[in-house]
Amino acid sequence: MLSFVSALLEDADIDALVFDTHASVMEGSLGVLPRRIMVADSDQYYARKVIEQAMDDRGVKN
Repeated sequence: MLSFVSALLEDADIDALVFDTHASVMEGSLGVLPRRIMVADSDQYYARKVIEQAMDDRGVKN
């Protein structure tokens, strides 16, 4: 899912960073330290709309 969201944001020309990648790998598959995607405050609204539209297009409920 994270790769999909990263690709969506990249296609929309929104700079995004993935946080906690190394911590997530270190703790294994417990999901205690999930990775996060961060965007600039100025891109937050547009990024949210891009993700919501992609979910709607695929019939995914949030």
